[in-house]
Amino acid sequence: MDVRIMTRAELALRGVALDAPVRRPDGAGPSDDGHVLVDGANAALPTNPDSPYRVRDSRVWLGDEDTGLTLTAVRRPRFYDLSTADGVPYEHIARLHGADVLATTVVQTCVRYAEADRCRFCTIEESLRSGATVAAKTPAQLAEVAEAAVRLDGIRQMVMTTGTTTGQDRGARTLVRSVRAVLDTVPGLPVQVQCEPPGDLVWIRALRDAGATAIGIHIESLDDEVRRRWMPGKSTVPTADYERAWDEAVRVFGPNRVSTYLLVGLGEDPDELIEGAGRLIERGVYPFVVPFRPMRGTLAARDGVPAPSAEQLAYVTEGVAAKLRAAGMKGADQRAGCAACGACGVLESAGG
Repeated sequence: MDVRIMTRAELALRGVALDAPVRRPDGAGPSDDGHVLVDGANAALPTNPDSPYRVRDSRVWLGDEDTGLTLTAVRRPRFYDLSTADGVPYEHIARLHGADVLATTVVQTCVRYAEADRCRFCTIEESLRSGATVAAKTPAQLAEVAEAAVRLDGIRQMVMTTGTTTGQDRGARTLVRSVRAVLDTVPGLPVQVQCEPPGDLVWIRALRDAGATAIGIHIESLDDEVRRRWMPGKSTVPTADYERAWDEAVRVFGPNRVSTYLLVGLGEDPDELIEGAGRLIERGVYPFVVPFRPMRGTLAARDGVPAPSAEQLAYVTEGVAAKLRAAGMKGADQRAGCAACGACGVLESAGG
């Protein structure tokens, strides 16, 4: 096993003792992290005062051992100092991820957030309850913030996700309006959209026609038993619906412009996860492998579910990265989105 990949896996899980000025404490997705650059690449690492990893002179140390990795904290962006005319802080509308990615949850509520239906790793509505964001961002607000983030902080891509809505579009309709507004204001900005498979796949074409560069349709696990246990509401959408949506998205957006999260540590057999990722790659879908981490406020954290071991994360990452390299697929080629950013996983360090 590559020692460097193992160290990155350790950092992804155990974090680093560092006070990062740019953090994402809760929200949609599996990460509660500080945003840093590791060897110049985006990384989202837990800011953990008990971590054995320390930073001295911009280098990562494990006790008295220099790991060979460099690490610098991402600086607080200037657009965070601004507010809309009606007083909403820009930071409540969209946030910096990594050094150059603007990310927003357009609708901060989800029809699956009742405890019986909720994804056990998600805190999408907790950031709303804490007052850190607003329930629904308007297209005009998103365009205003995107323009400032590009102008003031050199943002190079944008990610728009959404909580699942009640309609057949499952949130895609709002994403279409939002993408159009942003690109009318900041032409050429690469934008990734993320939603569940729409009930009517025509929405995938609508998202592309609106100007989206890439799309994430996130299943998190390819094991139906794991899906039912971890995502009781979301798992009611059959895997076959995801497969149809991925195939349509690859047809519309092109190969390696479609991605899906696969979470390591939910109980799926590691070798089966790697093989499943290989089947996604054959479809033209990038499997973005990310460790499950028990975020504060999640049902998993409440129930004491631990993160996977660094050995398991490194093993899966190396296995998936080898398949990506063989297929000539790199996350950076998506141009926008989680795979292009790479911060929440270790695949980029492994050559994926």
